[in-house]
Amino acid sequence: MHRIVALLMVVVAAASCRSAAGGSGPAIVQPGAPGEPARVIAADRAADLSGVTHSAADVRFMQGMIHHHAQALDMVGLLDTRTASEAMRALGRRIELSQRDEIAFMRQWLQARGEDAPDEHAHHLPGAPLMPGMLSPQEMDRLAAATGVEFDRLFLDFMIGHHDGAIAMVDDLLASPGAAQESEIFAFTSDVVADQRAEMERMAAMLAMLEELHK
Repeated sequence: MHRIVALLMVVVAAASCRSAAGGSGPAIVQPGAPGEPARVIAADRAADLSGVTHSAADVRFMQGMIHHHAQALDMVGLLDTRTASEAMRALGRRIELSQRDEIAFMRQWLQARGEDAPDEHAHHLPGAPLMPGMLSPQEMDRLAAATGVEFDRLFLDFMIGHHDGAIAMVDDLLASPGAAQESEIFAFTSDVVADQRAEMERMAAMLAMLEELHK
């Protein structure tokens, strides 16, 4: 399940900090990113951070990731009729829950900023972008035509590549100047990477077991 961590600026009045700094105002503490400590920052730095806003790259990322996640839901939807494995269905349920949760967050994020928010079916429209890791129409047809062990093998292989594409999208965003400066989108991208990597490891283990059982 997706976990959205809000990284907020907090103002903490601490007498010891005031004494050490030699001033009478409150200390301004900026929480660190996941795994990093908080730190005291100057008032001018806090003012700079308060003016942080989203970038065009942030918007493109969120819109593209909605398309990306929506195709993952299409893939998961095939599990009901194509696999005989309960482990595969359980994997699909986990993916569906996290992807739907994240799509809802991304649409809300875009709408709150007055940006276009694609729905779950927009990736089927003519001209919709094919984001990194997304299956081509031919690959989707191949997956939909498979059943049983063949389907399981294809699903795992394709979904691992699909997740890897999502991580590549995050890398591209973070490499864009001025992108991912808002606390919400920074936390969201960190969460996407952590979740996708964990699921990739799980699917790689399932694929290895499948190959071992059906040599």
